[in-house]
Amino acid sequence: MVMNSAPSLPIEAFLELSKTQPIFDVRTPSEFAHAHIPHARNLALFSDEERAIIGTAYKQESREKAIMHGFEFFGPKMKSIVEQALANTTGTDVLVHCWRGGMRSAAVAWLLNFYGLKTHLLEGGYKAFRRYALNSFDTPKPLIILGGKTGSGKTHILHEIHKLGAQTIDLEGIASHKGSAFGALGMPAQPSQEQFENILGVAYREINPERPLWLEDESRKIGMAMIPEQLFKSMRSAKTIFIDMPLGLRVEGLVKDYGSADREGLRASILKIKDQLGGDRTKLALAELAAERLAECFEILLSYYDKTYLHGIEKREPGTVFRIEVSTMNASDNARSIVEFASTI
Repeated sequence: MVMNSAPSLPIEAFLELSKTQPIFDVRTPSEFAHAHIPHARNLALFSDEERAIIGTAYKQESREKAIMHGFEFFGPKMKSIVEQALANTTGTDVLVHCWRGGMRSAAVAWLLNFYGLKTHLLEGGYKAFRRYALNSFDTPKPLIILGGKTGSGKTHILHEIHKLGAQTIDLEGIASHKGSAFGALGMPAQPSQEQFENILGVAYREINPERPLWLEDESRKIGMAMIPEQLFKSMRSAKTIFIDMPLGLRVEGLVKDYGSADREGLRASILKIKDQLGGDRTKLALAELAAERLAECFEILLSYYDKTYLHGIEKREPGTVFRIEVSTMNASDNARSIVEFASTI
């Protein structure tokens, strides 16, 4: 068939080409919004409603009837689809996929090829990419875990370690959550679990296994995002550099990070941990917040978070936790000290 004239690429080749060429995901807007290949653009062949009509016709009438509905919806959109593709590419090569590499991607590829673009299809479609993303975590990588009590500035230090040339993945950045009851404050909406795995899987695949990968110490669950089991197991058994920072500095760091946060959001976050914090300390923390004494408020909260974190660190394998004392909140200075320390263990 003419529609299948565009070449199909295996997932590795498809993603390699995507570093320089755009990916067009022709699935419906809701399919794309739920999860997609990182950096892909939605070039929907059908709306959600149109796809439902086609699916119903296929099940209740015939394949031919469903295809006729597809022609009916596709025809008026041809010009718009080409225009959208041209607006999002500066070259002549484009990448196209649908769910399984079937008729939707073939139809759009035919149209774009007919116009003059060189189209490459994804062999197996998005379904193949999902297998690829999930299988990424089956390959172990050498890990160094950056640990420390709440307020130690671990995320800021991780970013500075990256600037020094080390391999890092910001799990909290991908999850759009800072990993505590206060983690959603000031952050965009979290991705779906599927999208979290997609972004993380691609990033993990890019890591050179000959060099260590630095990750921040996390619970299995970051907000609503779950770290894949294989990766989390590796994290729990990896060497951990524990940042030992004085309480006063950590309070200072929290005030800097959360000082401009919505006060009602802070109040709601405190109430999330009231059972663990205890009634008296919860009331006191809320009173300090109401009085705008943020340092005093955060110091009360750390009494809970410190206990919880230390309980978790004690569960790690003996001999895998290495402490380093720091006496500054300067993330760049701390990063250099930690990288140098890591080279000695």
